Amino acid sequence: MKAMILAAGKGTRIRPITYTTPKPMIPILEKPVMEFLVELLRRHGFTQIMVNVSHLAHQIENYFRDGQRFGVELAYSFEGRIVDGELIGEAFGSAGGLRRIQDFNPFFDDTFVVLCGDALIDLDLTAAVAWHRQQGAIATVITKSVAPHEVSSYGVVVTDAQKRIRAFQEKPKVEEALSNQINTGIYIFEPAIFEHIPPGQTYDIGSQLFPKLVELGLPFFALDMEFSWIDIGKVPDYWHTLQRVLLGEVPQVGIPGQEVRPGIHTGLNVAVDWDQVDIQGPVYIGGMTRIEPGVRIVGPAMIGPNCHLCYGANVERSVIFEYSRLGPGVRLVDKLVFGRYCVDKTGVSLDVQEASLDWLITDSRQPPINPAELLELSEVSLLNF
Repeated sequence: MKAMILAAGKGTRIRPITYTTPKPMIPILEKPVMEFLVELLRRHGFTQIMVNVSHLAHQIENYFRDGQRFGVELAYSFEGRIVDGELIGEAFGSAGGLRRIQDFNPFFDDTFVVLCGDALIDLDLTAAVAWHRQQGAIATVITKSVAPHEVSSYGVVVTDAQKRIRAFQEKPKVEEALSNQINTGIYIFEPAIFEHIPPGQTYDIGSQLFPKLVELGLPFFALDMEFSWIDIGKVPDYWHTLQRVLLGEVPQVGIPGQEVRPGIHTGLNVAVDWDQVDIQGPVYIGGMTRIEPGVRIVGPAMIGPNCHLCYGANVERSVIFEYSRLGPGVRLVDKLVFGRYCVDKTGVSLDVQEASLDWLITDSRQPPINPAELLELSEVSLLNF
């Protein structure tokens, strides 16, 4: 069977992470979120998968290639152009990207599934497709019921007693919401859907295609299912997801590495004297990371591979991406650190270079600055910024 993963967006809501990493490649304990989606599709027999790419497309293509090592077939539809030898992403919208593939050469010739590339899901796709076909639907939206006070964070789907979709509400106020069913970004379509997507233009599934289907009175349904669905579309979502993963609350994601102490997992060849550090799990430490004496780590926390935590560094409930060096005495609480950025769990970010704090968080592949200078600059907290 055939499927589509939507991977062309710029990920503006989860910046600054997506300045350098496309949203489908954002790691969940070193494994890209899109890899979990590919594995889900394969388990349910969807082995021919199209992926539309645009922003930082090469990262996605270079990682997944033709899909052989994941047990599927993958192909890519690049949305953009080349300017002065550089690829410039210009997405066609979710529906426009689908139509572009179909116009190139008809690919979707039977019931197919479309997944957004920015969520962890554990859904019975086989059962969902069977229900869709039983209804004779041209399109089905997989929905999930949330607590009434949460509806203002999502797109709400309004249905009748037969589960036909009658309206949508985009992030309504709690008192104005007509339903507590939310759009999860998981769709099932028939090839006839392309009759309602205009060719050669940017076109969106949620804001343009779906209202048209409602207006035309076509067999358009919502299937409310109980399943694990974790959106990582914003920095707070991502931070909370990693906390839950480390706590073992996301069954489809295991903690990699070897458990060397209760609640402490490591990759290969981590350099640490366990008697000289205070590490309280759950914690994951990536391979080839060096942790100096006097370091304190309080979980849930992740230290990526090839990192260097200098003497006296204190990391609490934080996520440190690969090749990061934390200077002596640095204190990080509820933070994400990657490249030149330090981001609070609420999404507030600090560019350490612009703030002249690049002595504090540096690339571990670069030589550290003078030890005497580091001692003078020690005991710095990034608890608040």
